[in-house]
Order: sequence, then structure tokens, then C-alpha cells
Amino acid sequence: MVANQVNYHQTRDEARIIIKNKSLHAMTSSNQYLRSDFRIMGLVGAAHGASHFFHLVLPPLFPILKEEFDVSYSALALLTTCFYGVSGIAQTLAGFLVDRFGARNILLGGLTLLAASVIGYGFATEFWMLLLFSLLAGLGNSVFHPADLTILTQKVTPLRLGKAYGVHAFSGNLGWATAPIFVIYASQLFNWQTALILSGLLGLFIVLFFVIFGSDLNDTKVGSNVRIDTTVFSLASLTQNLSLLFSSTILSCFCFFALLAAALVGVQSFGISAIRDLYDIDITQATFALTTFLVCSAIGILSGGVLADKTTRHDLIAIIGVVLSGLVLILIGSQIITASSVIAFLGLSGFFSGFTAPSRDMLVKKATPAGSTGRIFGFVYSGLDFGSLLMPLLLGWLMDLGSPKSVFHACAVMLFFTIFTVVNVKKRSSFAF
Repeated sequence: MVANQVNYHQTRDEARIIIKNKSLHAMTSSNQYLRSDFRIMGLVGAAHGASHFFHLVLPPLFPILKEEFDVSYSALALLTTCFYGVSGIAQTLAGFLVDRFGARNILLGGLTLLAASVIGYGFATEFWMLLLFSLLAGLGNSVFHPADLTILTQKVTPLRLGKAYGVHAFSGNLGWATAPIFVIYASQLFNWQTALILSGLLGLFIVLFFVIFGSDLNDTKVGSNVRIDTTVFSLASLTQNLSLLFSSTILSCFCFFALLAAALVGVQSFGISAIRDLYDIDITQATFALTTFLVCSAIGILSGGVLADKTTRHDLIAIIGVVLSGLVLILIGSQIITASSVIAFLGLSGFFSGFTAPSRDMLVKKATPAGSTGRIFGFVYSGLDFGSLLMPLLLGWLMDLGSPKSVFHACAVMLFFTIFTVVNVKKRSSFAF
């Protein structure tokens, strides 16, 4: 009996050791995934932040460039149109390239071209040179959404995917928020040319950082055997790809992004000029107001990312956010508020618009079949570029007519129209939202 008791205690102790070892292994594995997820979010977020930073290096300088090159606001708007036009056209192709060749190299190539083009802005001596570099910058910008979101979707563990999308969008808005302050103060400290050259050099630094610390960001999903699709360019798959891209669900997502971008780029491109005219404040205060809009939008994105992981009604979040953001823009454009409160109200509008971003990405992700992440995100996010390329021309024309209030009213209308696209996605999608 003594021997049996000894064996019993030994067996029990061994079982405890086995359980403890399994628990330690599970904790170690979980911590490894957590560290990996954070590293991926950080690297991709840095690249996305750099791309958005470059979106707004020119618009804050529009009042300066208008005098420097003796051009109208409509001509300056053409710079933004060229940038987003090329980016929108090339983005779907970039998505196919990502699915075929992998996201990391495509991402680094695009960021390098974009940064080099911004440096080129600083050496421009004629207006047509700015137009040329805007075209090249748009080509570089086309890779980010398909490449970034493919890496996140395939590499981040599913339970943190909503937060990953939130961090991705947050980083972009942080880039937007940083750019106006950087270029305005750098141009005041040096000149506008030096400000743009320094901006481009910052982008090249991000490229170097990504090369050093992101060498293992291949295109395999955590815990799966997903591989790069090597058939996306085959003739046999062309009909299937077109059918997928032009389905009512994906087209509705495209239209949602186009309308949302039209509103946001309107505020970004001519918000500073419109606020100066409406509320009689200087360019530094107006720049701070735009920065507040973008910072609060980033805060809204982080909050929306947490909620996106806790709900399945991403359509409702998107609708509520755009409605509230649009209503605040109407108040600003109508001059109902005072000059001293315009910064706070613009920040409030930014928060509501940012709150929708993670849920927006979750809507697209749910409508994306396995192995099609690059091309779907590339096509849908090209809606951002197509919405962005037309709105500046309209708003530049309105500014030339002396109607700065119409800038905010037009942006609000675009936000309200997004409601119909979200409803259509919910209604027509054959996937579970």
C-alpha cells in the first residue's frame, strides 16, 4: 500500500508539472503573438502615417504657393486632383500586384517613390513641375491600402484585427495631423522649399526603419497555410475577378469610401483657407484648427477600434458617425458658432468621422473572400482617391467665387450621402455583417 501511495503522489506531481508546463507554454505563445501583433501594427502604422503625412504637405502651403506661382485656387486644386487621380487609377492594379508578389516589397517601393516626389516639390521652380511630381507621388501613394491591409489581415491574430485596423487608421490621421504643423513652421523657420525637402527626407527615414525591422513581414497568415495567389493575372480568372469587384456589395463599399473621402479631403484641402475667410483668423490659428480636426479624428479612430471588436453592427456605427460629423460641419459653415469656438467644433467633427473608420474597414473585410484581400482592398480603397480627386476642384472653384461657407456645407452633404451606401451594403451583401 505504501508503494501505491508513493506512485499515486508521483503521478499527481507529474500531472501538475505537465499542466504547469502547458500553461507556461500557452502564456509564452500568447505573449509571442501579442508582441508580434504590436510590432506589425507599429511598422505598418509608421508606413501608413508617412503616406498620410505626404497627403497634406502641399494644401497648408496653398496661400503661399498661390502668391509664389501667381495661380488661382482652382489651379492649386489641380495638384490634389492629379495626386489622387493617379493613385485611384493605380490602386486596383497595386492590389493585384500585392496578391501576386507580396505586400512588403510593393509597400516599400511605393513609399520610396512618394518620399522622393515630395523632395522634388521642394526643387520645383515652375508650377508644371509641381504637377509632374504630384503625378509621381500619386503613383507611389497607390500601394498603401492594399499592401498595409493585406499585411494586417494575414499577420495579426483575428481577435485583435479590429484594433489593428484602428491603429492603422489612427496612424494615418496622426500623419495628417502632423503635416500642417510641420510644413507651416518649417516654412516660417526656413522657406517653403526647405519644408518640403525635409518632409520627403522624413519619409526616406521611415523606409530605412521598415527595411531594418520589417524584413520578416511575409504574406502568410498566423496559424494558417494561406499563400500568395499566383493566378490573379491568369486569363481564366479575369471574369471571376471582375464579377467579384463589380458585385453590388463591393461597389457599395467603393461608393461609401468615395463620398467619405470627398468630405475629408475637402476639409483638409481648403479648411484652412475657408476658416481664415469665415472667421477672420490668421494662418497659424487656422492650421491649428485643421490639426485639431485631425488629432480628434485619430482619437475617435482608437475609440472606434475598441468598439469594432465588440459589436457586429458596424453599419450602425458608420451611419451615426458620419451624420454627427456632417451636422457639426454645417454649424461651422453657417457661422452659427463664434471664432473662439471653431477649433473645438472642428475637433468634434473630426472625432465623429474618425470613430467610423475601424468599422468601415471591418465591413470591407467581411465582404472579402479568402485570398482576395489585396485586390478587394485595392479596388474599394481606390474610392478614397476618386472621391478625393474631384472635390478639391469643386471647392477651389467655390473659393474663387468667394463662398468659403460652401466648403463645409458641401463636405457635410457628402457625409450624409454615405448613409445610403452603408444601408445598401447591409441590404445586398450575401455575407454576414
